[in-house]
Amino acid sequence: MKKKETVKKKTFLEKVLPKQSPKKKNVPVYTKTSEYLTPAEIEHYQKLLIEKMQEIVGDVSSIEDEALKKSRLDASGDLSSMPIHMADIGTDNYEQEFSLNLLDSERKILHEITEALQRIEDNTYGVCEITGRGIPKARLEARPWARYCIEYVKLIEKGVIKPGDPVPENIDIDSL
Repeated sequence: MKKKETVKKKTFLEKVLPKQSPKKKNVPVYTKTSEYLTPAEIEHYQKLLIEKMQEIVGDVSSIEDEALKKSRLDASGDLSSMPIHMADIGTDNYEQEFSLNLLDSERKILHEITEALQRIEDNTYGVCEITGRGIPKARLEARPWARYCIEYVKLIEKGVIKPGDPVPENIDIDSL
C-alpha cells in the first residue's frame, strides 16, 4: 500500500506575504532624527508641515462656512419662500454630509501634522515609530506627516498587522 502524502496547508501569513529570503540586509535603525536627517532637511520638512497646516485650516474654515449654513435659503441665496421639492432637500443633505466627511478627514490630517511637528520637537521625526528605520525622504516630501516606513505600511495594507502593532518575529520586513 502506498502511503498518502499530507500537504501542508499554508497559514494566512504565508499566503499574504512573499517567501522569506534567508539573507538579511543591514538596515540602519535610528533612535533620533539627527542620526538620519540633517538640520536643513528637518527645517525643510517643518516648513512643509506648517504650510500644509495653514492650507488645511483655510480649507476647513471655508468648508465649515458652506456646510453649516443655517438654512437652504442662506446656502443657495434663494430669496423665494416657495416650498422646497423633496429632491432638493435630498441633494442639500448629501452635499452637507459630503462636506462634513471632508471636514473630518481634513481634521485628521491636521492632527497628524500636529503630531509630526511634535516629533520634530522630540527629535524623532523621520524615523519609523515601530521599526526605527528612516522614512524615505521621497515619502516625507509627499506626506511630511508620515510616521511609519514603507515596509511597515505594506504590512498594515495587507492586513497582517494594525497600525502601532509590533512586527511579528516570523516576518522578515526586509523581504517586503
